[in-house]
This record gives sequence, structure tokens and C-alpha cells, in this order.
Amino acid sequence: MERKEKRREAVKVENLKKSYGDRQVLKGVSFQVSRGEIFGVLGVNGAGKTTLLECLEGFRRYEEGKVWIGGTCGVQLQNAALPAYIRPEEAMKLFSGWKGTKKDRQSRPALELEDIRGKRYGQLSTGQKRRLQLALALIGSPEILFLDEPAAGLDVEARQKLHRAILELKKEGTAIILTSHDMGEVEQLCDRIAILREGSLIFQGTAKELAARTDGRCRVKIVTKEGEEVRFMREIGEELLAALEEYKRKGIRIQDIQVDRGTLEEHFLSLAGEVSP
Repeated sequence: MERKEKRREAVKVENLKKSYGDRQVLKGVSFQVSRGEIFGVLGVNGAGKTTLLECLEGFRRYEEGKVWIGGTCGVQLQNAALPAYIRPEEAMKLFSGWKGTKKDRQSRPALELEDIRGKRYGQLSTGQKRRLQLALALIGSPEILFLDEPAAGLDVEARQKLHRAILELKKEGTAIILTSHDMGEVEQLCDRIAILREGSLIFQGTAKELAARTDGRCRVKIVTKEGEEVRFMREIGEELLAALEEYKRKGIRIQDIQVDRGTLEEHFLSLAGEVSP
């Protein structure tokens, strides 16, 4: 894996290919991630997300292509293989020793680790475990962070705290690559997203660009005294104006207009071609 001098890009992937026997899992994937950017990797189960991240993290070999990593890395796995009896403070010291550094971010307020230092890993809640796993990934102040379903299993309050910590890392210039099935989380956190389908990258861009790539229609609900009517419009300005003129000619007074441009999940499903993520 190539490592060079610091530049704007933190990660660059070119034509990455990976197979398991006769089954090709990654079919020439290419993208790049900048410093201070949160990049979401989406796809239905079996699309190749986990394999892609493992190749970038160095846990799995690939047959073809190039991966350029421009800095130190931290990895938050969905399930950390920590023994149930270990205490969070002991885990922090252990991981610091492995990385050969005393620098860590265990005092970061958003992670709130002080209240769990005396507990054992097996006694922690799901949210506490996720915060500890992120703290372990942050030891040594990595420039690139890989997050696999970072908020999986968390309640609303714990999710918000974790998201605040992730956004703070972005402000500090950390490049973050994450996978998630939670479209709300992706829309809140990610600057850009990539969608994998059967090992191929079928989309790269922002949520707005994804909406433009799909059907592109808006759902418009027009409320009058006589009831409600729902219309689907692509050119919202022209079509809505024409609808308003139509109601005016009929002498129908409009009480409310609601425009729904669709959710990220709907756009994702439209492009991924699946019933559910």
C-alpha cells in the first residue's frame, strides 16, 4: 500500500478489484476522499461494502488496482473483539501501547468516557461500547478514520452524542469513511456518498446530486376546501404555476401547498434497485 507526502487527498482508490474464487466482489472501484471530508459508502447487503473497507484498512488483499493512503489510520469496527473482563481504561492503555503513543483522545468530552472507566467491557451498554470503540480508533490522532455502522444499536441521545463527536473530528481535518444503513445518519453526516451495486460503483456525489440522478420528481400536495390532491412534478416552477392557474380558472381557493422532494432513502432505493437497504 503506497504512502506519500501529505496532500489534499487523504485516500485515493483506483480500479480496485477483488474476487472470492470465481465471484468478483469489487469490479474496478475508483474514488478519492479529501481531508476534512465525511464520505459515506452505501449499498444493499452483499454489494461489497465490507470487502471494500477491509481492502482499504489493510485487512484484506486485493488482486488489482491501487490504494493510496495519505496518513495514519484509525478503525472503528462494528464489533470489537474485547474480552468482557477488560476495563475501558485498561483497553485504552493497551491500544496506546500497540500504537506506540501516549497521545489519545480519551478526554474528549463528547465521548463521555469518565463515567465508565471503572466498569468492565461486558457491563457496558451498546452506546457505551460504541463510544469506547471510537475512542480506541482515535488513539494516536489518526488522520483517516474508518467507521463501520458507527451508531448501530444506539438510542437517540447516544446517537446524537456520537454524531457530534464525528462532526468535531471533521472540523479538525480528519478524513472519515463510513458505512451505514441509516439514511438519516448519512444525510446528517456525509459530505458525499458512493453507492455500490454488485461490486460496481454506480454513483458518487452529494445527496442533492443523487436526487437529480433518480426520478427527480417532487410530490406536491395541494389542499383546498374541497379536499386534497397529490401531483408529481419534475419542473416544479413551471408545473406548479400551471396548476395554480388551473385552480384559479375553476374558482377553487388553495389553502395550503406542500412540496416533498423525497428522502435520501427513497433516492437510494431507486438507484440501488432494491426493496430495502
